[in-house]
Amino acid sequence: MFDGLKPIDTDTHLTEPPDVWTARVSKKWGDRVPHIRRHNGQDCWFVGEQMIHAPGWVSMAGFNGSFPDHPKGYDDIPASTFDSRKRLELMDSEGIYAEVLYPNVGGFGSGGFLKLKEPDLMLECVRAYNDFLAEWCAADRNRLLGGAAVPFWDVNACVKEIYRAASLGHKTILACTAPQDFGQPRLAHPHWNPVWAAIEETGLPVSFHIGGGALGGSFTDDPSSMGVRANIAAASTLLFMGNIACLAEILFGGICHRFPKLKLFTVESGAGWLPSFLETCDWQFTNGSVRKEHPDYLLPSEYFRRQIHASFWFETERAGIEHAIDLFPDNIMWETDYPHPTSQFPSLKEGWALHPREYVERKLSFLGEEKLKKVLHTNAARFFALE
Repeated sequence: MFDGLKPIDTDTHLTEPPDVWTARVSKKWGDRVPHIRRHNGQDCWFVGEQMIHAPGWVSMAGFNGSFPDHPKGYDDIPASTFDSRKRLELMDSEGIYAEVLYPNVGGFGSGGFLKLKEPDLMLECVRAYNDFLAEWCAADRNRLLGGAAVPFWDVNACVKEIYRAASLGHKTILACTAPQDFGQPRLAHPHWNPVWAAIEETGLPVSFHIGGGALGGSFTDDPSSMGVRANIAAASTLLFMGNIACLAEILFGGICHRFPKLKLFTVESGAGWLPSFLETCDWQFTNGSVRKEHPDYLLPSEYFRRQIHASFWFETERAGIEHAIDLFPDNIMWETDYPHPTSQFPSLKEGWALHPREYVERKLSFLGEEKLKKVLHTNAARFFALE
């Protein structure tokens, strides 16, 4: 089933090469530009003297271990994580036709650029990333689909970058899931209307990736009460909750009503929970007499069906994915999260992770060919306007 369907992986990540910003950003900023240093025996991203990230943390594919154990640098991670030609070779070997690409260093909602603290530098670094991403995807623009960063902290600059990203050939706009975490208005606020209008005009989808707000809390608190690995597992699970909150704000906040052609994507948040969540949304909408305030609003589930997609990568029939796809066969898409710690391939030798073809054949064959084709290819091809 897998081989003939041209599978589209709707959530993968690009491990940024060391020169993304040093090769593209003005030299006047010196070491305030994101750059790689060797620190405590590993390659690390620095801004000035602040260590902000490590490529080994997010490039676990092929590493026979689990976080906090991780590869130490670029020499220890697969070239397919940072080299586009090698990525295409990996896709060929795994039978994957196309991949949507999201960042690491700038954050899953671009909030990481705020660590630079200087607005001009922040904007220059966003633009440099999008330029780099366009160059990276040029290896095959039909198969490598860029998710553009935007300077959401400046609406006017954000709108300009949306149009520029579209002109560069990017296939989706990465949005902040919780702008209030960074001192900005909430998503439903009219403050963002120019942003939604610009994205709607380009025809590109908006991607809300888990962890797209301020991560905080569970990743950084003292985990001694439960253990480091249990703490990481709990925090990774709770990342889904951020997108559930984001989706509730979208569905009840009038965004879909004001922008009926806007396409929205909740990324890496799973899909088995959607039937219960959307039934709850509809019940609360009706029980709360929301139409007394907003007489023209549709039910939340109607907005979801019309405009919103979601992705999954490890769920099985037991986890509720069958019910979700039965209810929303045109809204659910497949992903792998390659090469993050939760990606299924390649992963722990003793783990339950599976390569894409094996996962589909062993865990999703109950869907049948028609639904499987939608989940693996048709829904994504339509959503991302692939040729």
